[in-house]
Amino acid sequence: MLSRSSPPIVALALLLAPTLAGAQMQRYSLDGPGVAVYNLAGTMRVEGGTGSQVVVEVTRAGADAARLTVATGTMRGRTSLRVRYPSDRIVYPQRAYGGRTTFTVHHDDTFGDGDEGGNRERRRIEVRSDGDGLEAHADLRIIVPPGRSVFLRNGVGETTLENIDGQINVSVASSRVRASHLRGSLSLETGSGGVEVTDMTGTLRIESGSGGAVLDGIRGGALNVEVGSGSLRGRSIEVSELSADVGSGGVRLAGVRTPTLRLDAGSGRSEIELLAPVDAVTIESGSGGVTLRLPASLDATLDVETGSGGIDTDFEVVVQRKERGTLRGTVGKGRGRIRIEAGSGAVRLIRS
Repeated sequence: MLSRSSPPIVALALLLAPTLAGAQMQRYSLDGPGVAVYNLAGTMRVEGGTGSQVVVEVTRAGADAARLTVATGTMRGRTSLRVRYPSDRIVYPQRAYGGRTTFTVHHDDTFGDGDEGGNRERRRIEVRSDGDGLEAHADLRIIVPPGRSVFLRNGVGETTLENIDGQINVSVASSRVRASHLRGSLSLETGSGGVEVTDMTGTLRIESGSGGAVLDGIRGGALNVEVGSGSLRGRSIEVSELSADVGSGGVRLAGVRTPTLRLDAGSGRSEIELLAPVDAVTIESGSGGVTLRLPASLDATLDVETGSGGIDTDFEVVVQRKERGTLRGTVGKGRGRIRIEAGSGAVRLIRS
């Protein structure tokens, strides 16, 4: 192991993969307090491992695979590995979705590192499933020991994460991201393609431009989800706080335990099942209506407004104000607070 003051070490061993005709597999061991991996096209498979170093296996493929190079070194405080592409137009026939994707990277083939507004030179990359261009991609297998911090950037290609205990930051331009059996902290960003997370313990942040998000078995700290278009679906969620912002596509969450819930839904119906007492629930819905299932032992003040569709409740409410589209009152002693504002669509409070 290296001390904190020791410089990062990058070790390389070249291996040929005989089962892939024309493909070359290289293995790299990356050390240092933080590790970053960048690739523009290809699959990225991340899994937990042992030891003290992050291991990256790079398999180059395609008719022009030999033109790809791999660069290692320290960049912006992290030990980094970059797959370098000598062309701005990449042909990747194996991509899950047809058509093409464009995104911007820096001249050194890095992207998504929080310095997009800087003065570093940039270029636009186009990845397409056919046509003219550099027919080459790199498939990466990344093995992460417990407790490590990794910063992963993939352009176009399926991305999966399994059995990891650490601090993981992932961003992709166009790819579905699937993650399962994780502990620690996880930050996922995708331009398009959607996100699936199963069996996660820790802090989770998701930002999906399009494609939506699916959650199952999320436990621990704060859960923050932003979806531009596409639905948010989830079940078996037990977190310290849950915040969700969904532009369109609707929300359906079942089996939720959290004292604090904040939801902003632009369009689409919102259906949420809460299994435990709440401190503060705030739901804003542009259109589509809201259904909130709550425990029979509910103890909260209610502040509900809807532009159209009416308000229905199964609970016995001590009413302070009730008129068309408005309900204010108390259930029990009013310990918690529930505020719902819907532009259109009915609001229903259902006793579980």
